[in-house]
Amino acid sequence: MNSSVNSPGGNATLFETVLPSRAGQVEWIRIGLVAIVGTVLLTLSAKFEIPFWPVPVTLQSLVVMSLGLVLGARMAAATVATYLVVGAFGLPVFAGTPEKGIGLAYMVGPTGGYLAGFVAAAFVVGWLAERRWDRSVVGTVGAMLIGTVVLYALGLAWLGMVLGWDKPILEWGLYPFVLGDLAKVVIAAALLPTLWRLLGKR
Repeated sequence: MNSSVNSPGGNATLFETVLPSRAGQVEWIRIGLVAIVGTVLLTLSAKFEIPFWPVPVTLQSLVVMSLGLVLGARMAAATVATYLVVGAFGLPVFAGTPEKGIGLAYMVGPTGGYLAGFVAAAFVVGWLAERRWDRSVVGTVGAMLIGTVVLYALGLAWLGMVLGWDKPILEWGLYPFVLGDLAKVVIAAALLPTLWRLLGKR
């Protein structure tokens, strides 16, 4: 899906358009800094809850898919993977940690599929952003919805395997979060195309 919005940067991501790599620059340092900043943002978003109905929501999935929209597939997936590695080493970066456990023990628990889904969703949304889906409201909504489907497909599959498919998996792992995720889609759809338009005016 291509946007009709006249935007700079060709098929470059927002990150590459605003902060392009330069000759002589040590690329791994640049990528490492992005991974560190992304890990900090993911940690903060996991800890910050917004009162919402029917359950409070975190901003974590919004940050995951926003990283995809801004960074592109590979850099976004690598950033989210860095976050997971930090958590695997026992740092309390995930939602509910350290109260609900830390490290690998937490990651193989009921919510482990959602953590894997973060990487997959960031990659898929980033792949779509590289094809200019983030240049329009419709494209951004589409990318976010596809990323959300990928995230929940992995999360619910793991939840069912861990807890058993005879349990109310959808009631536990999907339905309470639908409205919150739709609100995140609206936020991203308002923000990303606006940023591209501002770049175009510059």
